[in-house]
Amino acid sequence: MSLAAAMRRLPAGGLSLGLAPVLGAAAAILAVALAAALMLGDVRVGAADVAATLGNRLLGLSLPVDPIREGIIWHYRASRAVVAMACGAALAVCGVVLQALLRNPLAEPYLLGISAGASAGAVSVIVLAAGAGLLGVPAGALAGAALAFALVGLLAFGAGGGTERIILAGVAGSQLFNAATAFIVASSADAEQTRGILFWMLGSLGGVRWPDAALAVPVALAGLGLCLWRARALDAFAFGEDAAAALGVEVVRLRAGLLALTAVLTAAVVSLIGAVGFVGLVIPHAMRFLVGPSHGRLIPAAALAGAVFLTGADVLSRLVLPGQVLPVGVVTALFGAPAFALILWRSRGRR
Repeated sequence: MSLAAAMRRLPAGGLSLGLAPVLGAAAAILAVALAAALMLGDVRVGAADVAATLGNRLLGLSLPVDPIREGIIWHYRASRAVVAMACGAALAVCGVVLQALLRNPLAEPYLLGISAGASAGAVSVIVLAAGAGLLGVPAGALAGAALAFALVGLLAFGAGGGTERIILAGVAGSQLFNAATAFIVASSADAEQTRGILFWMLGSLGGVRWPDAALAVPVALAGLGLCLWRARALDAFAFGEDAAAALGVEVVRLRAGLLALTAVLTAAVVSLIGAVGFVGLVIPHAMRFLVGPSHGRLIPAAALAGAVFLTGADVLSRLVLPGQVLPVGVVTALFGAPAFALILWRSRGRR
């Protein structure tokens, strides 16, 4: 049986809408979310100021705009929105890939302990000054994520591999690195550091600027492109590893490569904005319901929806409490948990 014929035997999504309508609707919503991200906050700015700022910065125009408002729009809000879109897309794509590879509907980007390792590495730099000033927080987070991925790989593939081994190794790695983070904070951090670390670990876009966008956007686009390139092979995993191998997929090589790719994407996101949950769990299920199981359609739909979700959550994080900014991970959990419960409820009769 060919892969195309096999895919026709998969159950369709709940609605199985065309890809173009879903992408068009998501793009329109993203444009609204982006406009809100540029206009809303402690300092409200008008659409005219936003248009003038973007025209001056992107098109080289000389439109009149207050310098303070231009700085807020461009240096603070625009960079923050771009990073939110890139990180949301990366997390959603990671969720799609992991749910396919592990054939587990609860799989998401933090399942393999990468987030816990990245957090431990970042906290080591912040509190212990690990690296003697040679490592910044993003580099420390990437180093911790690499160590976590190596440990999980050693535990899983050293014991023979397999989906269950990978998941169990990820749980063990998460617990280990979470314990290491807690020990470092409890034993060495002062009150100010503890508060900052807690806020960062719950997910925060407050400190990102254009240099962070220069990392987030290329990483997200590269990850999206690589996952789309392997979309047909991911389709084969829906039938299990043996069936995928029979359809010509190099199972071990593909799984190892895509797991490493999701580790890099997750580490990059955590190093920039901390641990933001539910994006990689909820968005793949929602988009699978709308566009069906084919990864050629599911991956771009999830990427765009993830960008919308995290950008919208960032806007809400500035508006929920007057004069305060909530960690964006709190907002994604508040909306993501009920959304995931609704998805589970609607799909209760399909298995």
